[in-house]
Amino acid sequence: MADVVDADTHVAEPIEMWDHLDPEWAPRRPVIVTVPEDTLYKSSNYMWLIDGSIFPRSAGKGGMFLVTPISPERRAAMPDDRARELLDLDGRFRDMERLGADVQVIYPTLFLTYLTDDAKLEVALCRAYNRYLADVGDRSAGRLRWAVVPPLRDIDASVAELRFGKQHGAVSVFFRGIEGDRTLDDPYFFPVYEEAASLGLAITVHQGSGSPALNGLVDVQRSHTFTHGRLPPLVAFRNLVANKIPAQFPELRWGFIETGASWIPFVLHQLKGVFSSEEPEYWGPKLFDDNRMWISYELAEDLTYLTKYIGEDHIVTGTDYGHHSTGFGSRDPSAQLNMVDVLRSREEYPSGLVDKLLVGNPRALYGL
Repeated sequence: MADVVDADTHVAEPIEMWDHLDPEWAPRRPVIVTVPEDTLYKSSNYMWLIDGSIFPRSAGKGGMFLVTPISPERRAAMPDDRARELLDLDGRFRDMERLGADVQVIYPTLFLTYLTDDAKLEVALCRAYNRYLADVGDRSAGRLRWAVVPPLRDIDASVAELRFGKQHGAVSVFFRGIEGDRTLDDPYFFPVYEEAASLGLAITVHQGSGSPALNGLVDVQRSHTFTHGRLPPLVAFRNLVANKIPAQFPELRWGFIETGASWIPFVLHQLKGVFSSEEPEYWGPKLFDDNRMWISYELAEDLTYLTKYIGEDHIVTGTDYGHHSTGFGSRDPSAQLNMVDVLRSREEYPSGLVDKLLVGNPRALYGL
C-alpha cells in the first residue's frame, strides 16, 4: 500500500533558524527574552522579541499561544524537543514510525500569527524560514515535505519563494484565512495563485491569526484562538467559493488545514441561501470536486455525516505533531497523534474510506 501522509504537522522554530537570515538583517533577528513568572504572562514567560513585539503573548488583546520558543523548563520535560524543532531528524523519523506516518507535511508555528508591519523584515523572516525548511527537506529523502511561507506584502518576493520552495520539496503555499486586511478572494493574491498553479503547489489555508485588526479585538484568555484563528478559514472558504476564485485557476488545488470539518454544512447552508441559482446538488460533494478543495477532519467529528457534504475523496487528516502535549496527549482536538490507529480500528468506517483519508486524499491534495 502507498505511504501514509500526515497532512498537518509543525516545526517549533528554533533559534538556529535565524542563522539563515541574510547578514544585513542580523541586527534585527528574532531574539529570546524572559520576564518574571509573577507577571500576567505567568509560566509563558519565554518569548521571541521581533520588531518590538513579543511572541507568544499569552494574556490580553492581540495575544496568542505558541509552542515556540521552547523554554529551558519545558525542554527538560520534553524529550522530543529537538525533533519538534527539526534539529533531530532521526528522532522525528522514529516518532513518525510510532505514529504510523511515512510522510509528514510541515507547517509553521511562529508564522501562524502576524509578526511585523515592516514588509522588508517580513521578507527576510520568510526567506530564513523557507531556507531552514528547504535544508530539512533536502536531507529527509522525501519524507518531510513542507508549505512555503510567502511574504505576502511583497508579491514578487512571494513568487520567488514559491519557486525556491518547489526546488526543495515544498508541496503547498501557506495562507491564513485573512491576510492583513485582505480576504483570500482579493485579486491582489492572484499572481501567487497563478505561480502556485504553474508549479503544481497547492494553496493550503491553515488556521492562524493573520489579521492585526481582528487580533486586536480578542482577549486571548477569554476567546483562546477561536475568533481570530479558527474563524478566518471559514471566511476564506466562503469568499473563494462565492466569488468563484477556483474557477479562475482550474489547475490549482486548495486545502483547509487544522480547521476541522464540522463547519462545512453551516457555510454551505449560508452559501446556498445567497446563491440560489446553483442546482441543489451543487452544495455537496460536487462543489469539492469542481473546486478541487480538500478539508481536514478531526477524530471527534462525525465522519459519516460529513462525507454526505464533502464526499469521500476530499477529506484529509493530520496529527498536528509538534503542537502535541508531552506524552502524546493533548486537550487540543487538532492534536491527534493516535490518528492512524484510531481510524484503522473503527469498524464502522470502510477500509477503503480510511485509506483515502490517510493515503489517497492527501497525496492528491499535495501532488505527491
